[in-house]
Amino acid sequence: MTEIAEHPPQPAPTTAEPTAPPVFVDNPKLPAPGVTSEKRRPILPTWLKDGSEFTTTAKHTASRLGYATAYHGVRLPWYGLQLTAMAPRGSARLVTSTNRWVWDREAAPLRDYAVRTDDVEEYMRLARLRGNRVRLRGLVTVVACVFGTGFALWLYVMAPAFLWVFAAGGVLTLGYFGQQPDAPVIGPAVMRTELQKLTGTIVLRALEAIGNPKITAAVKDFGNKTAHGMGFTSEICRDGPGYRAELDLPFGVTPDDVVEKREALASGLRRKLGCVWPSGDPDGPDGHEGRLILWVGDKPMNATTKPPWPLLKDGQVDLFKPVVFGNDYRMANMTVTLMFAAIVIGSIPRMGKTFLLRLLLLIAALDPRAELHAFDFKGTGDLGALEPVCHRYRAGDEDEDILYVLHALREIKAELRRRAKVIRSLPRSVCPESKVTPALASDKKYGLHPIVVGLDECQVPFEDEKYGAELESICTDITKRGPALGIVGLFATQRPDAKSLPPGISANAVLRFCLKVMNHQANDMVLGTGAYKSGIKATMFSRSDRGICWMSGEGDDPRIVSSAFVDAPGAERIVARARKMREEYGNVTGHALGEGPAETAGLDVLADVLKSMGADEKAVWCERLAVRLGELRPDVYGEWKGENVTAALKPWGIKTGQVWGQTDEGEGKNRRGIERADVVAAIARRDADRTAA
Repeated sequence: MTEIAEHPPQPAPTTAEPTAPPVFVDNPKLPAPGVTSEKRRPILPTWLKDGSEFTTTAKHTASRLGYATAYHGVRLPWYGLQLTAMAPRGSARLVTSTNRWVWDREAAPLRDYAVRTDDVEEYMRLARLRGNRVRLRGLVTVVACVFGTGFALWLYVMAPAFLWVFAAGGVLTLGYFGQQPDAPVIGPAVMRTELQKLTGTIVLRALEAIGNPKITAAVKDFGNKTAHGMGFTSEICRDGPGYRAELDLPFGVTPDDVVEKREALASGLRRKLGCVWPSGDPDGPDGHEGRLILWVGDKPMNATTKPPWPLLKDGQVDLFKPVVFGNDYRMANMTVTLMFAAIVIGSIPRMGKTFLLRLLLLIAALDPRAELHAFDFKGTGDLGALEPVCHRYRAGDEDEDILYVLHALREIKAELRRRAKVIRSLPRSVCPESKVTPALASDKKYGLHPIVVGLDECQVPFEDEKYGAELESICTDITKRGPALGIVGLFATQRPDAKSLPPGISANAVLRFCLKVMNHQANDMVLGTGAYKSGIKATMFSRSDRGICWMSGEGDDPRIVSSAFVDAPGAERIVARARKMREEYGNVTGHALGEGPAETAGLDVLADVLKSMGADEKAVWCERLAVRLGELRPDVYGEWKGENVTAALKPWGIKTGQVWGQTDEGEGKNRRGIERADVVAAIARRDADRTAA
């Protein structure tokens, strides 16, 4: 029974003093909680219950059998020649072995031993046994020879062709027995390297290899769970194309401590890094912060054959329902629901970010109701396959490209306002939750069809000197209000930072996909603050893990997933199918018909700055202008500072300098600011240029 002292230890008294009795903390009558948990093993294996896994298993087996048949079929003539050449040796071996069998040579050492030990009784018993064996085996041999000769004569008379078949078979059989044991004529068609089966000993060895002192102590004293808290919670089992082990880590050790040492863990398991995927299980039925789920694949995730994407050849999409877009490390299907979500995709270059964005846009294209806007600011045409189904499309980062996208997004902003009014005017019986529903999206009279806007390399428009502020404002509005109004924004960037992903977007995105990044700042910018500390680390991916990412915001998240790979020709075939659906539905518009966005007036930074300056103010500090602009248009300028004002006015030829002003306390100071006359002159120049154009 555990006991603790009521007070902390005191120095030894100089005189005898009464000591307080110990306080017992373990009550022997304390009732047990009476809660038990059980885990039932599946009656049928997963590959029998899941249609896609059964198909994958059947295809793999059929492929191996087909390959082996073709491999050996081509080599049959050579096999025949080799076995024929070895037939004499096989005949000699057959005669020798038959002779040894008939004359009972295998028992000769026993009889010899009886002779050398003068054991007459044993020798006589062995001699009688040998005589009986020789008579029986000789009779069998004579009968076999007579029957074989008679059968050969019968074939020669009745069916001579079959005699040659049996003769050839006999020669080949003799050749088979005549081949060298270490050099068989017929070798395997597929050379297989057997992987080591995952066992508890191997798991413990690998955990000890990561160098955590608490784990090392627990492994050395494994079995004493009371002392360390470490132990397996279920049997190691097959789970998809790999093994799954569940165990409780020692007290004070979390799965994050193991994830951080994933390379050392893989070394201890003698597996490649892409095979080893440790994770926690705090939300499981009996999980907690010390529970480790270790999944060890037979092959790296990027080398495992993926099941084909279900929508590659046929199928239609309802954006309001989950759609398969990839697989987890078990190669089980992973789904995503695009409606009612804004989406962020981040990674370093060449890791599959654009392919994932294009895949999500292809999914949207297969819903004939959806209106697509695809903008490729990389300028390489990676989204070009989508042109036949896009309402708005642009590839490039030139001024005219930015202006095209600006006008297109201004249309989206106007559509946001219109949809809000439509939904506000609908009765509760039609729109019970004040948001777009599948029924409203399918009813053309309301014009509430899904709109999907995808921006690849979104940092380019957001950092544009002239229009960056307005583009950022519209995209933030799409992220915040768009999901309820049936508008989905997808933002992909290879530089996840505050400029590339403004806080208004990164903080409000529902679905997040983070492929490989280089540091925890980029990791948390995509997956959310605190993700890195929680063990959700996209820095763990290697350069070969293309298309593999952490997905957050859908189902049991975050999860490691691998998106389906669709190359450019495959994307074009999908788009051709989507175009046909849209023609039948009557939804081929905009760019797909050769039409572009209308030029419309939007945000006017110069006018807003002039409006923020008092009529009697000749000059204003930039930091003061930032505050006033934030009060004028909080949704646009709410997070601006003095340097934002400076950057926004620089393209218009307005230079900042030291200007005189008074602080709130009435103290006069010189600070960086602008003069009213410069703003008025810039507006005049701009208006003159537009008139001339």
